[in-house]
Amino acid sequence: MNNPAVIASRARRSAGQPAAAPQGENAPAQPSLVPAVARALTLLERIAQARTPLTLARLATELGYPKSSVHGLCNTLVSFGYLRRQADGSFILGARVMRLAEAFVSCTQVTDEFNALWKTTAGGAHDETIILSVLNGAEVVYVAARPGRRPLGLAFTVGMRLPAHLAATGKAMLAHQSPERLGHLFPTDPLPSMASKGPLTRAALRRELRATRERGYSIDDEGVREGVYCMGAPVFDAAGQAVAGVGVCINKSMLGTDGGARHLEVVLGTARELTQRLGGSVPQASRDNVKQGGGA
Repeated sequence: MNNPAVIASRARRSAGQPAAAPQGENAPAQPSLVPAVARALTLLERIAQARTPLTLARLATELGYPKSSVHGLCNTLVSFGYLRRQADGSFILGARVMRLAEAFVSCTQVTDEFNALWKTTAGGAHDETIILSVLNGAEVVYVAARPGRRPLGLAFTVGMRLPAHLAATGKAMLAHQSPERLGHLFPTDPLPSMASKGPLTRAALRRELRATRERGYSIDDEGVREGVYCMGAPVFDAAGQAVAGVGVCINKSMLGTDGGARHLEVVLGTARELTQRLGGSVPQASRDNVKQGGGA
């Protein structure tokens, strides 16, 4: 149910009009708001609550804004894709709001599930640090890390960013993006470099992403840092989207004769468990190739 009093109060505050003063000496101080932003967000909330198209006149009446102000707000939100204008001139939410929702979900639910995973997993810490990242444009942002027992020359902290086309977790997610999306993320050559290795052109990146899809996991062989070897696997949500990447990084000199197979098993198992917790499933081609084995 919509609360007219709440809507009216929001409208007054966002329009720069004083709301009813809080009672009592200990009433908390109200945060300073940017009126234009507050009006735009209140308008979006009203349309979301209605779940039906709303006309400009109705929005102006219900929110208490001047019709000219509502017209400007709606035009701005339409131009950015957060609103969509219907044939009759009314407004509904635009597809752009889904980006915000998807970003929120990918950065919260999957992170919570990653952290919860280790509370229920026997055996304590893995030898190596296990990391979780999400895509943000052409970069990965690390949102969680499970420190290992063995020190690594590259420290992963929450909020750290790396080029997605170089990081193992980034390549694991990029391998499942559409060609159009990849073209938007990487419009020109050469691609940024960190350690003079890894894909430096779009053609090289496409070849590496194809190999990643075929074997079911990604490899960063000193592309981010000299002497560091990483493997990554994608995490899929219920819609089949690669919403995160799980990775492990190893000092290359300690890979061992198995090429890091036991570390890869941990990465794939962690990604598979997270995918299941999000209601997703690993693509059949990836499952088949992982079952066939193969070194890192």
